[in-house]
Amino acid sequence: MRAPSWLFTCSTSTSTSTSTSVPHPNYSLSDSTTSTSSSSPSSSDSSSISSLHTSLSLQTLPSVPSLQNLSPQSLNLYVSHTSTSSLHHHPLPVTSLFVQRNLLYVASAHRINVYDRATFALLDVVNDAGSSSGYVKSLSSCDGRIFTAHQDSKIRVWKITEAKRHKLSTVLPTIDDRLRRFLLPKNYVAIRRHKKLLWIEHADAITGLAVSNGFIYSVSWDKYFKMWSAEDLRCLDSVKAHDDAINAVVVSTDGTVYTGSADYRIRVWTKPVRDKRHLLIATLEKHKSAVNALALNDDGSVLFSGACDRSILVWEREDSANHMVVSGALRGHKKAILSLLYVSDLLFSGSSDRMVRIWQRGHDGNYCCLAVLEGHHKPVKSLAAVRDDGDDSVVSVYSGSLDGEVKAWRVTMSRACSAFPCTPVEFVKS
Repeated sequence: MRAPSWLFTCSTSTSTSTSTSVPHPNYSLSDSTTSTSSSSPSSSDSSSISSLHTSLSLQTLPSVPSLQNLSPQSLNLYVSHTSTSSLHHHPLPVTSLFVQRNLLYVASAHRINVYDRATFALLDVVNDAGSSSGYVKSLSSCDGRIFTAHQDSKIRVWKITEAKRHKLSTVLPTIDDRLRRFLLPKNYVAIRRHKKLLWIEHADAITGLAVSNGFIYSVSWDKYFKMWSAEDLRCLDSVKAHDDAINAVVVSTDGTVYTGSADYRIRVWTKPVRDKRHLLIATLEKHKSAVNALALNDDGSVLFSGACDRSILVWEREDSANHMVVSGALRGHKKAILSLLYVSDLLFSGSSDRMVRIWQRGHDGNYCCLAVLEGHHKPVKSLAAVRDDGDDSVVSVYSGSLDGEVKAWRVTMSRACSAFPCTPVEFVKS
Protein backbone atom coordinates (compact mmCIF):
# COMPACT_ATOMS: atom_id res chain seq x y z
CA MET A 1 0.00 0.00 0.00
CA ARG A 2 1.46 3.35 -1.06
CA ALA A 3 1.81 5.99 1.63
CA PRO A 4 -0.06 9.28 1.18
CA SER A 5 1.99 11.64 -0.94
CA TRP A 6 2.43 14.31 1.69
CA LEU A 7 4.10 11.98 4.20
CA PHE A 8 7.73 12.78 4.79
CA THR A 9 10.52 10.42 5.61
CA CYS A 10 10.94 12.10 8.98
CA SER A 11 8.44 11.48 11.71
CA THR A 12 7.79 15.14 12.47
CA SER A 13 4.90 15.65 10.04
CA THR A 14 1.44 15.41 11.49
CA SER A 15 -1.14 15.50 8.71
CA THR A 16 -3.50 12.51 8.44
CA SER A 17 -5.70 13.23 5.43
CA THR A 18 -5.80 10.55 2.73
CA SER A 19 -8.49 11.92 0.46
CA THR A 20 -7.68 12.19 -3.22
CA SER A 21 -10.99 13.67 -4.27
CA VAL A 22 -11.60 17.19 -3.05
CA PRO A 23 -14.32 19.75 -3.79
CA HIS A 24 -13.73 23.11 -5.45
CA PRO A 25 -11.60 25.17 -3.06
CA ASN A 26 -13.20 27.40 -0.50
CA TYR A 27 -10.50 29.99 -0.12
CA SER A 28 -10.48 33.21 1.81
CA LEU A 29 -7.99 36.03 1.88
CA SER A 30 -7.10 37.85 5.04
CA ASP A 31 -5.96 41.13 3.53
CA SER A 32 -4.36 44.20 5.05
CA THR A 33 -1.17 44.10 7.00
CA THR A 34 -1.45 41.52 9.74
CA SER A 35 1.92 42.07 11.29
CA THR A 36 4.90 44.35 10.90
CA SER A 37 8.27 44.10 12.51
CA SER A 38 11.51 45.96 12.01
CA SER A 39 14.99 45.56 13.33
CA SER A 40 17.85 48.00 13.62
CA PRO A 41 21.39 47.85 14.95
CA SER A 42 20.29 49.10 18.34
CA SER A 43 17.59 46.45 18.90
CA SER A 44 18.18 43.78 21.54
CA ASP A 45 16.06 40.77 22.42
CA SER A 46 17.60 38.12 24.63
CA SER A 47 14.73 35.68 24.13
CA SER A 48 15.10 35.87 20.35
CA ILE A 49 18.83 35.25 20.57
CA SER A 50 18.39 32.33 22.92
CA SER A 51 15.81 30.79 20.60
CA LEU A 52 18.38 30.82 17.81
CA HIS A 53 20.73 28.65 19.84
CA THR A 54 18.31 26.18 21.37
CA SER A 55 19.79 23.16 23.07
CA LEU A 56 17.72 20.95 20.78
CA SER A 57 19.28 22.27 17.60
CA LEU A 58 22.79 22.28 19.00
CA GLN A 59 22.54 18.58 19.77
CA THR A 60 22.41 17.79 16.05
CA LEU A 61 25.65 17.01 14.24
CA PRO A 62 27.93 18.18 17.08
CA SER A 63 31.04 17.51 14.99
CA VAL A 64 30.01 20.18 12.47
CA PRO A 65 30.79 23.76 13.59
CA SER A 66 28.04 26.38 13.67
CA LEU A 67 28.39 29.19 11.13
CA GLN A 68 25.92 31.73 12.56
CA ASN A 69 28.68 33.31 14.63
CA LEU A 70 28.20 36.99 13.83
CA SER A 71 27.44 38.96 16.97
CA PRO A 72 24.08 40.75 16.79
CA GLN A 73 25.57 43.73 18.62
CA SER A 74 28.09 44.27 15.84
CA LEU A 75 25.60 44.26 12.97
CA ASN A 76 24.39 47.34 11.19
CA LEU A 77 21.61 46.53 8.74
CA TYR A 78 18.01 47.77 8.97
CA VAL A 79 15.46 45.05 8.16
CA SER A 80 11.68 45.31 8.27
CA HIS A 81 9.26 42.40 7.81
CA THR A 82 5.58 42.59 7.02
CA SER A 83 3.02 39.81 6.81
CA THR A 84 0.85 41.27 4.06
CA SER A 85 -1.73 38.56 3.34
CA SER A 86 -2.88 35.13 4.42
CA LEU A 87 -4.51 32.94 1.82
CA HIS A 88 -6.56 30.09 3.25
CA HIS A 89 -6.41 27.67 0.33
CA HIS A 90 -8.25 24.65 1.76
CA PRO A 91 -7.48 22.19 4.57
CA LEU A 92 -5.27 19.90 2.47
CA PRO A 93 -1.49 20.44 2.58
CA VAL A 94 0.22 22.96 0.32
CA THR A 95 2.80 20.75 -1.41
CA SER A 96 4.49 23.25 -3.72
CA LEU A 97 4.66 26.98 -4.48
CA PHE A 98 6.01 28.63 -7.60
CA VAL A 99 6.29 32.21 -8.85
CA GLN A 100 6.22 32.98 -12.58
CA ARG A 101 6.32 36.73 -13.28
CA ASN A 102 3.14 38.13 -11.72
CA LEU A 103 1.58 34.71 -11.10
CA LEU A 104 1.65 32.65 -7.92
CA TYR A 105 1.06 28.90 -8.30
CA VAL A 106 -0.23 27.04 -5.24
CA ALA A 107 -0.34 23.23 -5.44
CA SER A 108 -2.53 21.33 -3.01
CA ALA A 109 -3.75 17.77 -3.53
CA HIS A 110 -4.11 17.27 -7.31
CA ARG A 111 -5.13 20.88 -7.97
CA ILE A 112 -3.03 23.95 -8.75
CA ASN A 113 -4.57 27.34 -8.10
CA VAL A 114 -3.09 30.30 -9.99
CA TYR A 115 -3.31 33.72 -8.35
CA ASP A 116 -2.41 37.25 -9.32
CA ARG A 117 0.50 38.10 -6.99
CA ALA A 118 -0.59 41.71 -6.58
CA THR A 119 -4.27 41.15 -5.75
CA PHE A 120 -4.43 37.43 -4.88
CA ALA A 121 -7.35 37.14 -7.29
CA LEU A 122 -7.86 33.53 -8.43
CA LEU A 123 -7.11 33.46 -12.18
CA ASP A 124 -7.19 29.77 -13.00
CA VAL A 125 -7.51 26.28 -11.53
CA VAL A 126 -5.15 23.82 -13.21
CA ASN A 127 -5.68 20.04 -13.29
CA ASP A 128 -9.07 20.51 -11.64
CA ALA A 129 -10.47 17.30 -13.12
CA GLY A 130 -7.29 15.26 -12.76
CA SER A 131 -7.76 13.71 -9.33
CA SER A 132 -6.38 10.41 -10.61
CA SER A 133 -2.97 12.05 -11.02
CA GLY A 134 -2.53 12.19 -7.25
CA TYR A 135 -0.84 14.95 -5.33
CA VAL A 136 1.19 17.59 -7.17
CA LYS A 137 4.70 17.34 -5.75
CA SER A 138 6.69 20.01 -7.59
CA LEU A 139 6.35 22.91 -10.04
CA SER A 140 8.78 24.51 -12.46
CA SER A 141 8.86 26.37 -15.79
CA CYS A 142 10.88 26.37 -19.00
CA ASP A 143 10.42 28.21 -22.30
CA GLY A 144 7.10 29.69 -21.24
CA ARG A 145 5.61 26.34 -20.22
CA ILE A 146 4.75 25.06 -16.75
CA PHE A 147 5.96 21.60 -15.70
CA THR A 148 4.20 19.79 -12.86
CA ALA A 149 5.37 16.60 -11.12
CA HIS A 150 2.71 14.22 -9.83
CA GLN A 151 2.20 11.30 -7.54
CA ASP A 152 1.16 9.12 -10.50
CA SER A 153 4.79 9.11 -11.73
CA LYS A 154 4.17 11.50 -14.61
CA ILE A 155 5.20 15.03 -15.54
CA ARG A 156 2.53 17.24 -17.10
CA VAL A 157 3.34 20.14 -19.40
CA TRP A 158 1.01 23.16 -19.55
CA LYS A 159 0.81 26.03 -22.02
CA ILE A 160 -0.27 29.48 -20.84
CA THR A 161 -2.82 31.22 -23.04
CA GLU A 162 -3.13 34.97 -23.51
CA ALA A 163 -6.03 34.93 -21.05
CA LYS A 164 -3.66 33.40 -18.46
CA ARG A 165 -5.42 30.07 -18.68
CA HIS A 166 -3.49 26.84 -18.63
CA LYS A 167 -3.99 24.15 -21.24
CA LEU A 168 -2.50 20.66 -20.97
CA SER A 169 0.06 20.27 -23.76
CA THR A 170 1.43 16.77 -23.13
CA VAL A 171 2.43 14.24 -20.49
CA LEU A 172 5.97 12.94 -19.98
CA PRO A 173 7.06 10.51 -21.15
CA THR A 174 5.28 11.43 -24.39
CA ILE A 175 3.52 8.93 -26.61
CA ASP A 176 6.14 9.48 -29.32
CA ASP A 177 8.93 8.72 -26.87
CA ARG A 178 7.20 5.51 -25.78
CA LEU A 179 6.60 4.37 -29.38
CA ARG A 180 10.27 4.86 -30.23
CA ARG A 181 11.34 2.45 -27.50
CA PHE A 182 8.63 -0.06 -26.62
CA LEU A 183 9.62 -2.74 -29.15
CA LEU A 184 13.16 -3.37 -27.91
CA PRO A 185 13.54 -5.52 -24.77
CA LYS A 186 16.73 -3.62 -23.83
CA ASN A 187 14.62 -0.52 -23.18
CA TYR A 188 12.86 -2.14 -20.23
CA VAL A 189 14.04 -2.26 -16.62
CA ALA A 190 12.73 -4.45 -13.81
CA ILE A 191 11.22 -2.40 -11.01
CA ARG A 192 10.11 -5.40 -8.96
CA ARG A 193 9.44 -9.07 -9.48
CA HIS A 194 7.37 -9.75 -12.59
CA LYS A 195 7.02 -6.07 -13.43
CA LYS A 196 9.01 -4.06 -15.96
CA LEU A 197 8.76 -0.51 -17.27
CA LEU A 198 10.44 1.45 -20.03
CA TRP A 199 13.55 3.14 -18.67
CA ILE A 200 12.05 6.52 -19.60
CA GLU A 201 9.23 6.00 -17.06
CA HIS A 202 9.33 6.78 -13.36
CA ALA A 203 7.94 3.98 -11.19
CA ASP A 204 6.82 6.05 -8.21
CA ALA A 205 5.85 9.58 -7.20
CA ILE A 206 7.99 12.32 -8.76
CA THR A 207 9.15 14.50 -5.87
CA GLY A 208 11.20 17.23 -7.49
CA LEU A 209 11.89 19.13 -10.70
CA ALA A 210 14.81 21.36 -11.69
CA VAL A 211 15.47 23.27 -14.91
CA SER A 212 18.88 24.25 -16.28
CA ASN A 213 20.28 25.09 -19.72
CA GLY A 214 17.31 23.75 -21.66
CA PHE A 215 16.99 20.50 -19.71
CA ILE A 216 14.48 19.33 -17.12
CA TYR A 217 15.61 17.06 -14.29
CA SER A 218 13.18 14.92 -12.29
CA VAL A 219 13.67 12.83 -9.16
CA SER A 220 11.39 10.24 -7.66
CA TRP A 221 10.70 7.93 -4.78
CA ASP A 222 11.75 5.18 -7.22
CA LYS A 223 15.41 6.19 -6.44
CA TYR A 224 16.07 7.42 -10.01
CA PHE A 225 16.68 10.81 -11.53
CA LYS A 226 16.01 11.50 -15.19
CA MET A 227 17.00 14.22 -17.64
CA TRP A 228 14.60 15.47 -20.32
CA SER A 229 15.10 17.74 -23.31
CA ALA A 230 12.98 20.89 -23.05
CA GLU A 231 13.02 21.19 -26.85
CA ASP A 232 11.49 17.87 -27.91
CA LEU A 233 10.52 16.57 -24.41
CA ARG A 234 12.36 13.28 -24.86
CA CYS A 235 14.01 11.49 -21.96
CA LEU A 236 17.78 11.58 -22.45
CA ASP A 237 19.13 9.82 -19.37
CA SER A 238 17.98 7.79 -16.39
CA VAL A 239 20.20 7.02 -13.40
CA LYS A 240 19.58 4.97 -10.28
CA ALA A 241 21.01 7.54 -7.92
CA HIS A 242 20.29 6.35 -4.37
CA ASP A 243 19.39 3.42 -2.16
CA ASP A 244 16.19 5.08 -0.93
CA ALA A 245 13.63 7.64 -2.07
CA ILE A 246 14.98 10.86 -3.59
CA ASN A 247 13.41 13.97 -2.07
CA ALA A 248 15.21 16.90 -3.72
CA VAL A 249 17.24 17.96 -6.75
CA VAL A 250 19.11 21.13 -7.75
CA VAL A 251 21.26 21.79 -10.81
CA SER A 252 24.04 24.36 -11.17
CA THR A 253 24.58 26.49 -14.26
CA ASP A 254 27.43 24.22 -15.38
CA GLY A 255 25.11 21.19 -15.39
CA THR A 256 26.26 19.58 -12.13
CA VAL A 257 23.32 17.72 -10.55
CA TYR A 258 22.82 17.34 -6.79
CA THR A 259 20.30 14.82 -5.45
CA GLY A 260 19.22 14.46 -1.81
CA SER A 261 17.70 11.26 -0.48
CA ALA A 262 16.10 9.49 2.44
CA ASP A 263 19.30 7.40 2.57
CA TYR A 264 20.92 10.42 4.36
CA ARG A 265 23.18 11.13 1.37
CA ILE A 266 23.65 13.85 -1.20
CA ARG A 267 25.13 12.69 -4.48
CA VAL A 268 26.84 14.81 -7.11
CA TRP A 269 26.55 13.99 -10.81
CA THR A 270 28.04 15.35 -13.99
CA LYS A 271 27.75 14.47 -17.68
CA PRO A 272 30.93 14.77 -19.73
CA VAL A 273 30.42 16.55 -23.04
CA ARG A 274 30.75 13.47 -25.23
CA ASP A 275 28.94 11.08 -22.89
CA LYS A 276 25.24 10.30 -22.88
CA ARG A 277 25.13 9.23 -19.23
CA HIS A 278 25.68 11.08 -15.97
CA LEU A 279 28.58 9.94 -13.82
CA LEU A 280 28.79 9.98 -10.04
CA ILE A 281 31.63 12.25 -8.91
CA ALA A 282 30.98 12.55 -5.18
CA THR A 283 28.82 11.37 -2.30
CA LEU A 284 28.32 13.92 0.48
CA GLU A 285 27.70 12.24 3.83
CA LYS A 286 27.20 14.30 6.98
CA HIS A 287 23.48 14.27 7.68
CA LYS A 288 22.19 11.72 10.18
CA SER A 289 18.66 11.56 8.77
CA ALA A 290 16.71 11.94 5.53
CA VAL A 291 17.68 14.87 3.31
CA ASN A 292 14.52 16.79 2.44
CA ALA A 293 15.67 19.96 0.69
CA LEU A 294 18.55 21.41 -1.33
CA ALA A 295 19.45 24.89 -2.57
CA LEU A 296 22.36 26.43 -4.48
CA ASN A 297 23.64 29.98 -4.40
CA ASP A 298 23.63 31.94 -7.64
CA ASP A 299 27.04 30.85 -8.97
CA GLY A 300 26.76 27.25 -7.73
CA SER A 301 29.74 27.53 -5.39
CA VAL A 302 27.73 26.93 -2.20
CA LEU A 303 25.21 24.13 -1.58
CA PHE A 304 22.70 24.15 1.28
CA SER A 305 21.02 20.96 2.48
CA GLY A 306 18.21 20.53 5.00
CA ALA A 307 17.27 17.30 6.75
CA CYS A 308 15.22 15.79 9.53
CA ASP A 309 18.17 16.35 11.90
CA ARG A 310 17.13 20.06 12.24
CA SER A 311 20.37 21.37 10.74
CA ILE A 312 21.08 23.18 7.49
CA LEU A 313 24.50 22.12 6.26
CA VAL A 314 26.60 24.51 4.18
CA TRP A 315 28.82 22.88 1.56
CA GLU A 316 31.49 24.82 -0.34
CA ARG A 317 33.59 23.90 -3.33
CA GLU A 318 37.20 23.10 -2.53
CA ASP A 319 39.86 24.54 -4.82
CA SER A 320 41.56 21.15 -4.93
CA ALA A 321 38.38 19.20 -5.73
CA ASN A 322 35.50 19.29 -8.19
CA HIS A 323 32.89 18.71 -5.51
CA MET A 324 31.67 20.17 -2.23
CA VAL A 325 32.93 19.75 1.32
CA VAL A 326 30.97 20.74 4.41
CA SER A 327 32.05 24.04 5.97
CA GLY A 328 29.54 24.21 8.82
CA ALA A 329 25.92 24.19 9.91
CA LEU A 330 23.13 26.73 10.38
CA ARG A 331 21.18 25.91 13.52
CA GLY A 332 18.05 27.35 15.00
CA HIS A 333 15.11 25.33 13.72
CA LYS A 334 13.70 23.02 16.38
CA LYS A 335 12.33 20.39 14.00
CA ALA A 336 12.95 18.95 10.54
CA ILE A 337 13.96 21.23 7.66
CA LEU A 338 11.37 20.75 4.93
CA SER A 339 12.17 23.45 2.35
CA LEU A 340 15.09 25.64 1.26
CA LEU A 341 15.22 28.50 -1.22
CA TYR A 342 18.05 30.85 -2.24
CA VAL A 343 17.06 34.22 -3.71
CA SER A 344 19.00 37.48 -3.95
CA ASP A 345 21.83 36.51 -1.58
CA LEU A 346 19.30 35.32 1.00
CA LEU A 347 18.64 31.76 2.14
CA PHE A 348 15.08 30.94 3.23
CA SER A 349 14.34 27.82 5.28
CA GLY A 350 10.96 26.33 6.19
CA SER A 351 10.55 23.77 8.94
CA SER A 352 8.23 21.46 10.83
CA ASP A 353 8.60 23.93 13.71
CA ARG A 354 6.17 26.15 11.70
CA MET A 355 8.73 28.90 11.17
CA VAL A 356 10.53 30.46 8.23
CA ARG A 357 14.07 31.70 8.83
CA ILE A 358 16.02 34.11 6.63
CA TRP A 359 19.80 33.78 6.55
CA GLN A 360 22.57 35.87 5.03
CA ARG A 361 26.28 35.26 4.62
CA GLY A 362 28.87 37.70 5.95
CA HIS A 363 32.17 38.65 4.36
CA ASP A 364 34.09 36.20 6.56
CA GLY A 365 32.05 33.14 5.58
CA ASN A 366 29.92 33.20 8.72
CA TYR A 367 26.15 33.57 8.62
CA CYS A 368 23.46 35.39 10.54
CA CYS A 369 19.74 34.79 10.89
CA LEU A 370 18.12 38.02 9.71
CA ALA A 371 14.59 37.15 10.77
CA VAL A 372 12.27 34.45 12.01
CA LEU A 373 8.81 34.61 10.41
CA GLU A 374 6.13 33.17 12.67
CA GLY A 375 2.42 32.67 12.11
CA HIS A 376 1.85 29.27 10.56
CA HIS A 377 -0.03 26.66 12.59
CA LYS A 378 1.40 23.63 10.78
CA PRO A 379 4.80 22.70 9.28
CA VAL A 380 6.04 24.92 6.45
CA LYS A 381 6.46 22.63 3.44
CA SER A 382 6.86 25.08 0.56
CA LEU A 383 8.60 28.39 -0.13
CA ALA A 384 8.74 30.83 -3.03
CA ALA A 385 10.40 34.24 -3.18
CA VAL A 386 11.18 36.91 -5.75
CA ARG A 387 12.92 40.28 -5.64
CA ASP A 388 10.51 43.06 -6.52
CA ASP A 389 10.99 44.80 -9.86
CA GLY A 390 12.46 48.24 -9.54
CA ASP A 391 13.39 47.87 -5.87
CA ASP A 392 16.37 45.68 -5.06
CA SER A 393 15.84 46.14 -1.32
CA VAL A 394 12.43 44.42 -1.26
CA VAL A 395 11.81 40.67 -1.46
CA SER A 396 8.34 39.12 -1.65
CA VAL A 397 8.21 35.79 0.17
CA TYR A 398 5.47 33.15 0.08
CA SER A 399 5.24 30.23 2.50
CA GLY A 400 2.83 27.29 2.39
CA SER A 401 2.01 24.93 5.24
CA LEU A 402 0.40 21.54 5.76
CA ASP A 403 -2.92 23.08 6.86
CA GLY A 404 -3.44 24.61 3.41
CA GLU A 405 -2.51 28.18 4.35
CA VAL A 406 -0.28 30.40 2.23
CA LYS A 407 1.24 33.51 3.78
CA ALA A 408 2.72 36.44 1.88
CA TRP A 409 5.57 38.40 3.44
CA ARG A 410 7.35 41.60 2.44
CA VAL A 411 10.98 41.80 3.55
CA THR A 412 12.72 45.18 3.19
CA MET A 413 16.43 45.72 3.80
CA SER A 414 18.57 48.84 3.90
CA ARG A 415 22.23 48.90 4.79
CA ALA A 416 23.40 51.60 7.17
CA CYS A 417 27.04 50.47 6.91
CA SER A 418 28.30 48.09 4.23
CA ALA A 419 30.77 46.51 6.64
CA PHE A 420 28.06 44.46 8.33
CA PRO A 421 25.76 42.21 6.30
CA CYS A 422 22.88 41.27 8.62
CA THR A 423 20.84 42.04 11.70
CA PRO A 424 19.71 40.46 14.98
CA VAL A 425 16.96 37.86 14.97
CA GLU A 426 13.45 39.34 14.94
CA PHE A 427 10.16 37.47 15.24
CA VAL A 428 7.18 38.23 13.01
CA LYS A 429 3.85 37.00 14.32
CA SER A 430 0.53 36.94 12.58
